[in-house]
Formats: sequence, structure tokens, C-alpha cells
Amino acid sequence: MPKKDVKKNSNSNLDEVLLENFVQLQHVLTNLAVKFEDLSGNISRLLQLFELSAKSFADKPISAPAGVDQEFLKKLDSLLDQNKTISKGIMMMEERVRNRTAGGMPPRQRPPQSMNRMPRPLQR
Repeated sequence: MPKKDVKKNSNSNLDEVLLENFVQLQHVLTNLAVKFEDLSGNISRLLQLFELSAKSFADKPISAPAGVDQEFLKKLDSLLDQNKTISKGIMMMEERVRNRTAGGMPPRQRPPQSMNRMPRPLQR
């Protein structure tokens, strides 16, 4: 009969462990629910802040001097031109590297690229 005692002990031990795990799981789920409630409150406050900012911005639009915008646009245009020049240089360097690694094979024909399109990335 000692086998039955061992089974009862192992079953009661298993029951205790399961009960303890369920209690811990309930604590974790309760904490999770509290955290979600806090997160929901924080998101609500953030949404209120955004709404207040949008209303404030709609009531008082920012009026910067026109010269600042024009100066900024000129700088952006200059940067765009520099980017195009750099892009062309990189494309030419890529072509040279490809020719050298291909063993002096003639450069392949490329269709003319539009100036508005970004160059394709190098293949590895």
C-alpha cells in the first residue's frame, strides 16, 4: 500500500503547485489589467494634448517671415542639386568598379535615367 501513499502525496503536491501557479497567474493578470488601465489613461491625456495643440495651431497659425521660407527653399534646392551631382559621381564610380571586376568587359548599355529618379542601390 505504500504506492498509494506515494501517489496521494505526489497528487497533493501537484495540486499545491498548480494552485500556487494559478494564484500567481491571477496576480500577474491583475497587474497587467492595472497597467493597461494606466496606459489607457496616459493615451487619453496625450490625445487631449494633441487636440489642444491642434486647436491652438488652428486659432493662431504660425506666421514666419516670407524671406525665411524663401531662404530655406533656396537651401533645399541647392542641397538637391548637390545630391544629384554626388549621385552621378557615385554612379560613374560604380560603373568603373564593375568594369574592373568584370575583367575589362565593355560597359553595358544603360537606359537614360530621369533626373527626378533616385539611383538604384549597389548590388552586393
